[in-house]
Amino acid sequence: MIPQDHIRNFCIVAHIDHGKSTLADRLLETCGAVVGRQMRDQVLDDMELERERGITIKASAVRLNYTADNGEQYVLNLIDTPGHVDFSYEVSRALQACEGAVVLVDASQGVEAQTVANVYQALDAGLELIPVVSKIDLQNFDPKRAVEELQQDFGFSPDEVLFTSGKTGQGVRQLLEAIVARIPPPGGDPAAPLRALIFDSEFDVHRGVIAYIRVFEGTVCGGEHIKLMSAERVYEVAEVGVFSPRMQPVERLRAGDVGYLIAGIKGVKECRVGDTITGAHRPAAEPLPGYREPKPMVFCGLYPSDNADYEALKDALDRLSLNDAALHYEPETSAALGFGFHCGFLGLLHMDIVQERLEREYGLELVATAPTVKYRIHLKDGSVREIDNPAHWPDAANIDYVQEPIVKAAITVPHSYVGPCMELSAAARGQYVGMDYLYGDRVVLNYRLPLAEIIVDYFDKLKSISRGYASLDYEPAGYETSELVKVDVLINGEPVDALAFISHRIPAERRARQVVSQLKATIPKQMFEVRIQAAIGSRVIAAVRIPPLRKNVLEKCYGGDVTRKRKLLERQKEGKKRMKQVGRVEVPQEAFMSILKIQ
Repeated sequence: MIPQDHIRNFCIVAHIDHGKSTLADRLLETCGAVVGRQMRDQVLDDMELERERGITIKASAVRLNYTADNGEQYVLNLIDTPGHVDFSYEVSRALQACEGAVVLVDASQGVEAQTVANVYQALDAGLELIPVVSKIDLQNFDPKRAVEELQQDFGFSPDEVLFTSGKTGQGVRQLLEAIVARIPPPGGDPAAPLRALIFDSEFDVHRGVIAYIRVFEGTVCGGEHIKLMSAERVYEVAEVGVFSPRMQPVERLRAGDVGYLIAGIKGVKECRVGDTITGAHRPAAEPLPGYREPKPMVFCGLYPSDNADYEALKDALDRLSLNDAALHYEPETSAALGFGFHCGFLGLLHMDIVQERLEREYGLELVATAPTVKYRIHLKDGSVREIDNPAHWPDAANIDYVQEPIVKAAITVPHSYVGPCMELSAAARGQYVGMDYLYGDRVVLNYRLPLAEIIVDYFDKLKSISRGYASLDYEPAGYETSELVKVDVLINGEPVDALAFISHRIPAERRARQVVSQLKATIPKQMFEVRIQAAIGSRVIAAVRIPPLRKNVLEKCYGGDVTRKRKLLERQKEGKKRMKQVGRVEVPQEAFMSILKIQ
């Protein structure tokens, strides 16, 4: 058995697309964790979605056996983390299970927004950092520039910086030696009462919950009885193991080890990420510090296309939340869409990924309402309400003032694209704070932006006007008072709750005209006239009409008395009027989907 001082726990953190997963592939290859015929790109990205999009969504753990240059054997537990801002919660959990972090910087792109955010998270967690410049096989590689940037931004010494290529494998051996030399071994007494932190989990239909754990103190093996400290439930351990990179059972996990535990836990709510596992017969005195509860930033409603699938959606969300602790959801009912769930996400990409996983992994067909944020409404009676659903917006007569969430945004962009980026941010009601010049021709634009403006298409537009060079990082910056209104959409005078939206008063009319025009194009003609209106309170700000389908009642009248024709037309008019009173317009799902694209 490898001694505890020969264990190293580390993760790789970087901005999106800086080569974390490719470098992880070379580490696995160098350590012999994957044989040649099993080798493929992005070995640790198991999800089909991750491989399709070329991004890491879930943090992945793997155990590497490494023989150092001095001939000694080491166990390296690697956790590969996502780079996108929406999955920063995954990064924070990975950091808690490690003693060190490899900070990866693209040789051509340099230090970017999410690199900075991740480095500060790692420093807060007290980790030992190893700066690494990746993609040195690129032709425009400038080692001096990359080293100066790391030195300027984080204070790293030039002697600390390593150079690697995930594509060719150059410098990977030197990185492994640095991990062994610089990252401290894990502490913790193997003889102490068991304390293991759950940093992730997944659900298996045959074996129940599989908890991913980092053991900080004590030892755990099959057949023992364990207790989940927050749930106060006792289970018998069926199997413990490590990831190499697939699940491989072992006899025991001890202090310093990273692995998995299966104990027949069937209730998905019982095994919470951040909970502490201890021994049932010799429990620890207190649990390990867990994780800061993630706060959802973006909200939307998810409804099954067929109401009969409601229970299937509920079950799917239960299981998915086990694997994604940042997902929040609660039941809600819509007059237009039936039974569904109001869900909270960390960002728009997170929302998109969750919806796609529900559709692919659980075979569901879903309708999502327009994304919203959480508004703070101060009422005239002095009370304050937090609203993230337009359906719960109080009567305008009772509202004193409304506050919306603001983010502190950092846009990193080449100098030549500063003008268009500033124009876009101004159009998104952004408040300019300042500009910082980085190494070379890159600039950081600092803005205060309403979260509601950036959750829909701000990032896409930013990438478009900068030809893909701009990167965006943001963090919550409190609430600010704003002139916000709720816009109701009415069809023949009847409000459709699922189409209501919250907007700033100035662009409200433009958005309302877009919505009613889109509905006119997608709602099929009826036998009676359909009026579509958008209104703020009782004031209609946009309206269109869909003319009725008209049957030619004069088709069989070949000449003859004109009064007979008039009588037939009058009878048709009366019939349509009567039908309008009792008729109901069914809004097709294509109409909902088309509205979501323009909101």
